[in-house]
Amino acid sequence: MAPHLDVPSPAGSFASNLDRIPFRTATSSELRTSSLVPTESHSPFSSTFESDSVEEDFHMTRPLVPGVYVPTMCFFDQETEDVDVDTIARHAVRLAEAGVTGLATQGSNGEAVHLTHAERQLVTFTTRKALNDAGFSHIPIIVGCGAQSTRETIRYCCEAWEAGGDYALVLPPSYYAPLFAPSSKTIEEYFTTVANASPIPLIIYNYPGAVNGMDLSSDVIIKLSQHPKIVGVKLTCGNTGKLNRVAAATREQSKDYNPNKPDFLVLAGSADFSIQSLIAGGHGILAGLANISPKACIKTLWLYKAGIYLEARKMQEIVSRGDWTAIQGGVVGVKAGLQAWMGYGGYARSPLPKPTAEQTNSWKEGFRELVLLEKSL
Repeated sequence: MAPHLDVPSPAGSFASNLDRIPFRTATSSELRTSSLVPTESHSPFSSTFESDSVEEDFHMTRPLVPGVYVPTMCFFDQETEDVDVDTIARHAVRLAEAGVTGLATQGSNGEAVHLTHAERQLVTFTTRKALNDAGFSHIPIIVGCGAQSTRETIRYCCEAWEAGGDYALVLPPSYYAPLFAPSSKTIEEYFTTVANASPIPLIIYNYPGAVNGMDLSSDVIIKLSQHPKIVGVKLTCGNTGKLNRVAAATREQSKDYNPNKPDFLVLAGSADFSIQSLIAGGHGILAGLANISPKACIKTLWLYKAGIYLEARKMQEIVSRGDWTAIQGGVVGVKAGLQAWMGYGGYARSPLPKPTAEQTNSWKEGFRELVLLEKSL
């Protein structure tokens, strides 16, 4: 079944080029029941490629390097709630032009839980095509692929690759956590099985708030990091001690460690501990605040790496105050901030409520200091 598209777009717009894409989701026969390994891929996007070079642009090698990665927002038509591909494309290019290292689709900021399989593919495909068309084909796309079953997680990974994704960001399953095997055996088997079957490498996503409080230990993450197709971790737990242990252990495991291209990328999951994560040995951030202030997030890391510590601390303080507004408002608040300061953003999909006038004004003011900094850079 094809995904819902926006209301008709003007001729020549980005959205008009997507109408012919034969989106589909995998059927049960496309996964081998015995091993959960996908059969030969028949990408629904293959017919849209005009040449081998275009397909290569979608599936070229894009290594993970230190820097600022942004879990992008998903935008919707304010009346119909259909996916707004034009705004998704423009937002991706705006972030790329600001100098971010990579983008991530299908995260909590991207309202993945509100999207169908086909819509998820549409968002990732739109993002990849927009980047390529704007001259940013080198920028990697990380795609949220976590699900409650091993089988569906693998399916999301396959669909992410088909749509142009380079890496899969995977949360641990948690719904049946009380029934899991002891000593994290179930979690380790889950990630290992998914990594073995996925067409793209995995990044572990440790976010206790999204998985009923499940908090992966540094021991589990370090053990999983030894898998050749598990290449990074996003730590939204905010535990810099854990980050330090993981960064140190994975650095020591590397045969020939290259700080500019680490074998295992360790990312802070929030902008409010950006320089703290660098001090602990981390490689950067994957943080939603960068939707509003990509340049400020980039400059904060740059100042610290350049040894300009006092200025880095001052900028981190501004970023942290802005991030507190984002944390309190969540995706609703960040979209309100984008709308107030950048002129686009709209609303989250229902059942999330539209913000009141009082909330909108409060979030706008909460981001004021940060936006003024962003505009000065």
